[in-house]
Amino acid sequence: MSLRYCWLLAAAAFFTGCGKEERGEAVAFCKILEQKRADFTSANKVEKDFLESARTWSDSLMANGGGRAGELEQNAGVAKDLANSASTVSTQLGQVRDAVETMALNKEYLQDIRTGLINKISKRQRLLTEVRAALLESAAGFEEFRQSRAYNGDTYPTGIGKLNALVQGYKGPEDSVAQAIADLKAKYKIQDADLGP
Repeated sequence: MSLRYCWLLAAAAFFTGCGKEERGEAVAFCKILEQKRADFTSANKVEKDFLESARTWSDSLMANGGGRAGELEQNAGVAKDLANSASTVSTQLGQVRDAVETMALNKEYLQDIRTGLINKISKRQRLLTEVRAALLESAAGFEEFRQSRAYNGDTYPTGIGKLNALVQGYKGPEDSVAQAIADLKAKYKIQDADLGP
């Protein structure tokens, strides 16, 4: 056997081993994403429903005012319920983000997918935090209106204006976990059988 032939065999073995290691990382990453997929899908649905409700509700208040007596109490309750929904969704997204962040990934392509996914989830969590703050401010505003003899029912708390600005352009959440899974499966030719039970 010539020295050149031995070198080629060694190089081939080295690169094959590296490719196997990278694919193994990709399969493990894909498994984690598949395990978190249902939680992420659930969070997407709750987020979409509650932010569409928040947009409809804030549009109505901006057009008609906060109402009087019992309506103010009801609106304060709605604001608190919606704020709780924002917190619940953010927590669900945080669990997915934590699972992705804790994965040990050495390969640059996989790190890029993880970074992109974390950035998208973090951006959504920031929006939810802002929405929650506007809702809690609105709830407090409705409570103040209830205590005021001067309030005549035709205006709304400043938090509603902030909420409306946040939700007006809302298009619904992107399913970034499904996209990451699809990218991994395509690049590394991962089959469902590779992911195991």
